[in-house]
Amino acid sequence: MEKIYTVDICGRKEDLPVLPLPNGMHICFFNLHGNPGLTEFCGKELAKAVEGCDVLITAESKGLQLTHVIARELGHEFYAVCRKSKKLYMQDGISTDVKSITTGNIQTLYLSRHDADLLKGKKVAIIDDVISTGGSLRGLENLVNMAGGIIYKKAFVLAEGNAKDRDDVIFLGTIPVL
Repeated sequence: MEKIYTVDICGRKEDLPVLPLPNGMHICFFNLHGNPGLTEFCGKELAKAVEGCDVLITAESKGLQLTHVIARELGHEFYAVCRKSKKLYMQDGISTDVKSITTGNIQTLYLSRHDADLLKGKKVAIIDDVISTGGSLRGLENLVNMAGGIIYKKAFVLAEGNAKDRDDVIFLGTIPVL
């Protein structure tokens, strides 16, 4: 029988499956992929929280559609996307290494020159679906700083585990590490 954790996201209840990680921990798996209603709801809520930013940045892949909704709500023409593999159009971009709880390995985040230029001198809101250990966030912060952007706000749908105790991030709900 599959274990389920019910999370409250600004009054909206969502049932999340509890899944094991290779290290023996269990997480409440939050997935925006293929769920336009939840993505729209969360994006609109987070857009209110990051008003006043000049540009958004996220990492692929689960932050993409969320950031798209927020950008639309704020009237932004573009947003920056960090990729986890270096694409042909990224040869003159910037990169940084990160370690996140979900992968357990070191990954490199890449940002194209076009997207890095979007950040330069601008108030940047960092967007992602879940913050846990902060590894992915540190990578995004590094890229914003390398590009000459100003970190304005850091916003997530969910804070996992001890991330709920951070005072430097905005989140809509919390989930435990089990």
